[in-house]
Amino acid sequence: MRFPGDLPLRLPERTAGKPALLYIHIPFCERLCPYCSFHRVVFSETLCRDYFRALRREISLYRDLGYDFGGIYVGGGTPTVLIDELEQTLATARDHFAIREISVETNPDHLTPERLEVLKRAGVDRLSVGVQSFDDGLLRQMDRLEKYGRGEIIAARLKETMGRFDTLNADMIFNFPSQTEAMIERDLATILGLGLDQVTYYPLMVSDMTKERVRQTFGEIDWGKEARLYGIVARRLASAYRFSSAWCFSRREAMIDEYIVAYDDYAGLGSGSIGYLGGTCYANTFDIPAYISMLSQDRPVLPLLAVRPFSVRDRVRYEFLMRLFGMGVDMTELEGKFGGSWRYLWGEILAFGAAGALRCERPHFRLTDRGRYIWVILMREFFTAVNNFRHYCRVRAGY
Repeated sequence: MRFPGDLPLRLPERTAGKPALLYIHIPFCERLCPYCSFHRVVFSETLCRDYFRALRREISLYRDLGYDFGGIYVGGGTPTVLIDELEQTLATARDHFAIREISVETNPDHLTPERLEVLKRAGVDRLSVGVQSFDDGLLRQMDRLEKYGRGEIIAARLKETMGRFDTLNADMIFNFPSQTEAMIERDLATILGLGLDQVTYYPLMVSDMTKERVRQTFGEIDWGKEARLYGIVARRLASAYRFSSAWCFSRREAMIDEYIVAYDDYAGLGSGSIGYLGGTCYANTFDIPAYISMLSQDRPVLPLLAVRPFSVRDRVRYEFLMRLFGMGVDMTELEGKFGGSWRYLWGEILAFGAAGALRCERPHFRLTDRGRYIWVILMREFFTAVNNFRHYCRVRAGY
């Protein structure tokens, strides 16, 4: 996640191929969780409405540049914080692009009949609920008990929501310092009892920004415990779910949180979003007032902060990482896209093979049981680097 500072701030021309995904970031939360290092701020209605208006203008700019998108993923923050603005924004995107699937993140307290009806009307196929844990003690430590209610209340809300969308996903976290194996087992029993469509079980990700806060709130992190807890999660959920990725478990084919696995290209819209289009990685400004200002001019401009074209070697290694996180990579397909893939990857393939992480089913490489956890570590470090980049940009710019 390094960006040179002397490159022109522009996107590559859209090329024909598989449809890209439109990622939309809503950085507002009613209260901020102490462990979260994503780009988010405390909710202000006036600022948030100005932000949504700017976001719709950014969506239109991508249409004017000739891009098209097959799916939408709305993350945050809390995307459902102003449900009327979200509905209007999704309608704008659907008017502009050939959208086939929409995923939206939300929090347990937003699982109300009114909000759910709006989301359904807006065409949402997948609703992802930030649960993290059903354990009341851990929820209290996270500063989520007062906000979202006890674990049994959250479970009841999930049960009431099931069946309204094609996929109902629960986002969970493992390896909080105070989290025990017994807590994980109880959370898994609740999940299996509910029969949710999908469960995404993230490892705790600690960036430079949240490291000290996490230590003071939860204690010292035990990385050795992470492997044990992941083993429990994978073993218990494998009885009822299949692996959509190394940390996502689904009952059937469905959109997943890691859209970077399912889509070759994705555009990042909204303040602090990161996109990857045509082999170019880019980031939008993290300054929310500046973001709004750039898109509110008579001639709005894309709110780009940094751009980095990937070399062929970087692109091959990036795709190898992402495809294997989705459980398998087709080397024939990779070779067809880039040519010479083997010469860029032979070292990694030998190393991961020696570690027992890969098995060969020509033309595919697939993750072994051991490989799944290795890829959890790799993706944890990847997303931690993204969060560190966000922190670096904000510190450097003074916001």
